[in-house]
Amino acid sequence: MSSHLQCPVDNVKVNENKVRMIALLVLLLGTLFLTTGYDLVILLLLFDFFTRAFNHQKYSPLGWVADVLIRRLNVPYKPTNRAPKRFAAGMGFVFVMLILFAMFLNWNIVSVALTAGLCLFAFLESFAGFCMGCYIYTGLHKLLRLFRKA
Repeated sequence: MSSHLQCPVDNVKVNENKVRMIALLVLLLGTLFLTTGYDLVILLLLFDFFTRAFNHQKYSPLGWVADVLIRRLNVPYKPTNRAPKRFAAGMGFVFVMLILFAMFLNWNIVSVALTAGLCLFAFLESFAGFCMGCYIYTGLHKLLRLFRKA
């Protein structure tokens, strides 16, 4: 991670490998939606992002699947700070809300583009450990500083 980034910190540790496994599942579900148009996939993602963003991880369906996969594949525990991952889940929740809004308005191109963006971010987290949430968080803090000066 670059030294110019600001990330939220709460000093609670989570398993980075589980986070990356969940990102892989988000990527697979997003791809399923893009290829089939099956709307319930987006509702599942909305529920899952809600549970993870608002600190109800024990109800996360993707978290349950990730736990099983991690145990079966014997993936080791790798601690990381929880706060950036919760912030990113909050951004995922907003993304999925926007996808649903676009679907409601029959803005198919917009919903496909947003879903493709969500898949890209999930791919980056899953395969490269790159969390876009820290970049968004840093950008939001810079914007807030600009507005405070004005």
